Amino acid sequence: MKRPGPLLTLLAGLLLGLFLLTLDATSGTKNTTPTYKPAPTPTATVASPTPTVSRTPVADASYTGRTDDDTSSVAVTIRNGKAIAYFCDGRTKESWLRGGVGDDGSMRLTGRNGAELDGRLQEGKRIRGTLDIGGGHYAFTAAKAVKPSGLYRATARVRNAKLDGGWIVLPDGRQVGILDRDGKPGPAPRIDPATGAVTVDGEQLTARPATP
Repeated sequence: MKRPGPLLTLLAGLLLGLFLLTLDATSGTKNTTPTYKPAPTPTATVASPTPTVSRTPVADASYTGRTDDDTSSVAVTIRNGKAIAYFCDGRTKESWLRGGVGDDGSMRLTGRNGAELDGRLQEGKRIRGTLDIGGGHYAFTAAKAVKPSGLYRATARVRNAKLDGGWIVLPDGRQVGILDRDGKPGPAPRIDPATGAVTVDGEQLTARPATP
């Protein structure tokens, strides 16, 4: 019997090589290397600005009233966030006070010899507070004034005397005032609320609304 020839051997080798190539193609593994993704850049948080609280200044007005013990009168005039006040018993005791007014209506006014007024505007209709003057402590209520009620003042020099007068005109028309002559206080003469005219020692003066 004859042995297979060289051609048959070559064919067998080709078939074996083809089989091995096919096996390698079908059993190959996929590339499992993870894909790199950059981490997201953190977004900066912008703080919201603190809201500005808007406040409305206290309205200009005048207030007049009496102390709780009904011994004296009090008047307060507010202009542009400032106030002037006058305390008067109509005989010899008086005091002028000044200071600022907060947007909430609170006020602390001061005057000579340690005089002090602490008060608060209530609903824009009245001022409720206390006064410490000359060793006395007074609680008071002053309601919003409608002209001609209000606070008036006149200063002048008459016959070489320095005059300084203050008047509180109450809503019922009553007037409480003191006229100081060279440092000597006494009851003030009546003024004409419509014009402010007042006669002192034969001289006609004009009392005008007092403002801070």
